[in-house]
Amino acid sequence: MRKIYHLSTCSTNKRILKEIAPLDGVELHEIKEYPISETQLDEMKELAGSYESLFSKRARKYKELGLKDMKLNDADYKKYILSDYTFLARPVAIIDGEVFVGNSKKNVEALKQKLQIG
Repeated sequence: MRKIYHLSTCSTNKRILKEIAPLDGVELHEIKEYPISETQLDEMKELAGSYESLFSKRARKYKELGLKDMKLNDADYKKYILSDYTFLARPVAIIDGEVFVGNSKKNVEALKQKLQIG
């Protein structure tokens, strides 16, 4: 599978997609217009190791809801990601059985390498 979950209104996601282009053979999934399903999230979790690793602690709602002051478990992270697309660290790329989560420079470089090799 070669799929990237992204938010089209996010300037960082736009920049990363432009950086890694061309995206021949890669399916793009816009998470605001087409919310991720529990099955898709479970698939991401299997590759990433935990729901927490897929969770964005930068999301505005993270602070607004007081989540930063709570002790959350993996089930909580899953629930919040499924309830609101902003809680998914993005982009999330699944390329040939490997997952790349978030927009760190290191992650984007690893994704570029994988796409060039693949």
